[in-house]
Amino acid sequence: MTPSEALAWFTQLPSSHIRLGLDRVQHALAALKNPQTQYPAIHVAGTNGKGSTCAFAAACLRQQGYKVGLYTSPHLVKVNERFQISGVPITDEVLGQRVNEVLAGVGPTHELTFFEFGTVVGLWHFAQEQIDVAVLETGLGGRLDAVTCARPSVTAITSISMDHTEYLGHSLREIAFEKAGILKPNVPVVIAAQAAEIVEVIERQAHKVGAPVRLEGRDFAFEPEADGVHFVYRGMRTRVPGLSLGLKGPHQVHNAAVALACLELLEDRGIKISRDHARTGLAATRWPGRLEELTGSPSVVLDGAHNPGGAAALAHALDTVYAGKKVHLVFGVLADKDHLPMIRALFPRATAAYLTPVGSLRTLEPSDFIDDAKVSCHQVHAFESPKAALAAARAAAGPNGLVLVAGSLFLVGEIKALLAS
Repeated sequence: MTPSEALAWFTQLPSSHIRLGLDRVQHALAALKNPQTQYPAIHVAGTNGKGSTCAFAAACLRQQGYKVGLYTSPHLVKVNERFQISGVPITDEVLGQRVNEVLAGVGPTHELTFFEFGTVVGLWHFAQEQIDVAVLETGLGGRLDAVTCARPSVTAITSISMDHTEYLGHSLREIAFEKAGILKPNVPVVIAAQAAEIVEVIERQAHKVGAPVRLEGRDFAFEPEADGVHFVYRGMRTRVPGLSLGLKGPHQVHNAAVALACLELLEDRGIKISRDHARTGLAATRWPGRLEELTGSPSVVLDGAHNPGGAAALAHALDTVYAGKKVHLVFGVLADKDHLPMIRALFPRATAAYLTPVGSLRTLEPSDFIDDAKVSCHQVHAFESPKAALAAARAAAGPNGLVLVAGSLFLVGEIKALLAS
């Protein structure tokens, strides 16, 4: 196939097809001579915050001058977003070329899903580009997720809450066990501060496999400085004052702390970050769809909160970052999400809510949750498309209002594409 044909073939694989397990990816990587062994890596799992943590770590490494491979999911607008080197997404031409190369290695009769094939492409691409270090975000869970086939030098687990219960379990302990599946012998794990029952599960698994544990609040922490604006990182080996974050929201201090702890531990592999580059990296970090503010009249804020934990963090951010603002909420959600806690967290903070379906076969139709929405918000309107919901919200918000888009990363991606065009 030509590169354009190969790219078209890849993007047409069913993206919603989930088959947990590592055998298929392990066999594919072995056929490619295990490219994932050619560079040190940070591997991050968690329910919320793992993408932001990856973004913080990659930005600091980039500021230091390293050639950094960043693999994340899902993408918002283009699949190229998943494969970045030093902040630049892969081009269509190179992505098509990499797809061809992987197909040549694994054979046309492979049984890889879209996510599995993309993971193999990412790990292969980073090896071909001879990166210095990779930052890898887990897709779903951890124990049976394709990215777990990587060979990390450091692992991390961010905030865990209820999500993907049909695959990961129906309790926090069960979900924590699945996330802890990324742990490996003699590879340190960094854990974000969270409920004791979650930490207990992860520490037990770490002890079983022989992974040293570093826990936020015990071994490292972000602490506010006296000026009330900056932070100091109190680490295991270093102290970094005068920190500010490029990502908004009080929850981001935990993600930044986990990122810096990972970078400290990466020094054992010869990857070192100076205090100045850590400082500039955190301040320069950008991550689309996470309290991403698009200036205009009115301002539009995009946030991919799509589960109860994410909605709670977003609600707290609204109370701190956007206190006093009249929020016009454009909201869409997938049917397999626990939407009621999300509604209860976000809708009381909205002046009006504009419900829309999401561009996915798994969408929850507005008619299915409009009655629940009306319990938490006085003004609720339903629309047939994100475009119509956004137009109504912008018109009602006026120049001084705030339009917030939340509930689904699919919805955030659709709105980003609409606004870009």
